[in-house]
Amino acid sequence: MLAARAVYSPNMDALKSAIDTFFSFPAYVMLPIIIFLIALIVRMKLKEAVIATIRLAAGFAGVFIAFDFFVSQIAPAVQSLMEIRGIDFPVLDVGWPPLAAITWSNPIAPLSIPLVIGLNMVLLAFGLTRTLYIDIWNYWHFALLGVLVNVVTGSLWLGILATLILAVYAFKMVEWTAHDVQREVGIPGVSASPVSVNGIIPYTVLWDRIFDAIPGIRRIDYNPGKKKGNRTDLLGEPMVIGILIGLVLGIAAGYNLKQLLTLAVNIAAVMFLLPKSAALIGEGMTPVTQHLRTAVEKRFPSRSNLVVALDTGILMHHRSVTVTGLLLMPIAIGLSLILPGNKVLPLGDLPNLISVMSLSVLLFRGNVFRAVISGIPLLVGYLYISSSLAPFYTDLADEVGAVPEGAGLITAFTDGGHHVRYLLLEAFQGRWWAIVACVAVLGLVVLTWQRYRTMTQAQVEETDADLP
Repeated sequence: MLAARAVYSPNMDALKSAIDTFFSFPAYVMLPIIIFLIALIVRMKLKEAVIATIRLAAGFAGVFIAFDFFVSQIAPAVQSLMEIRGIDFPVLDVGWPPLAAITWSNPIAPLSIPLVIGLNMVLLAFGLTRTLYIDIWNYWHFALLGVLVNVVTGSLWLGILATLILAVYAFKMVEWTAHDVQREVGIPGVSASPVSVNGIIPYTVLWDRIFDAIPGIRRIDYNPGKKKGNRTDLLGEPMVIGILIGLVLGIAAGYNLKQLLTLAVNIAAVMFLLPKSAALIGEGMTPVTQHLRTAVEKRFPSRSNLVVALDTGILMHHRSVTVTGLLLMPIAIGLSLILPGNKVLPLGDLPNLISVMSLSVLLFRGNVFRAVISGIPLLVGYLYISSSLAPFYTDLADEVGAVPEGAGLITAFTDGGHHVRYLLLEAFQGRWWAIVACVAVLGLVVLTWQRYRTMTQAQVEETDADLP
């Protein structure tokens, strides 16, 4: 890896300072402010805008609080597991914050905001996308790739190009999955914004086709969200899954009875709180999204069915989403213990599996069986990629003072091991195998587009059939 850096100008420093101030607010404070301003622009009544914004803010805050509490519960158990088994991993999974710090310290980050917004508006104006990407906080997912490319190539322009390529990719994934979100969650005109979530959709579409082609397997449908008459499915309740996972993890960690039951109940509580908080987000965003779509379509009649890109909190109240993420967590820990060459134990980013797999779960129509099976190869990739990039991330984080005190090598299990970002990073360095892999991903993108086109046509035919 090269160690080139772009040079700041005085104007860039001022812009960076303004950006830093803006992003010093928590995401669950910043995003509702943006949504409130949008609500006023599209002429929502003040009372409705205030109520919607408060629901949105409370819902997002609830999701963040639940995740923080979850980490505080499982971290000691995972550490105890390592001590009991005498395992010492050389790389520490600290989650996404150091990666965000690396991103916002680079000149590409402040440039990425106006450039991505401008690109989004141009594509909307020319009818090349229906996505309105208002989740500015998650722009750092695009900019991180640009920063990494900038560092390894020494070219600011290549870094910007990489940022915009990943942004366009995310725009299309948001647009092509809105049908699934509406079908499964009941919120029209929205989809998940983070590229860490929608970036794996072409992979998910491929797996869905594979499952459909296998006799017997295609009929397996474990969907906690489905009601089976008046019968209650015990394993369809996320809190029950939470209890079971807590018991398994506690036993593996050598906990006594008091610690074991406390861990199990606390994880069950998180599984209860997450969907409740996410439901608030949906209640807050639905009226804003409807007003926004109406306002845009009134001004630009040809731009119908606008899709708003939002964080994954809107999806967390789907039972299959929480159950899938929870089931994959112990699997991820188990894989990290047995995979040869792996250097990281998932910890800081472990709860992020709920978010990362959320949109894929909806594409599988809530089928947890399909989501978990297809998620296992993803976990393997996360482990190996985040392990291999750990020295690179550590060097960059150390330069901006983002390495936790006493830590050696650091990484982020999911955000640092993202497959598409990694392939693009290697392709920009001229690695032939990565270029070939990117072409294969492009083929999967075409497959995803064909799926979207088929779903759109089916929806049109269904609408026509309902007409008198």
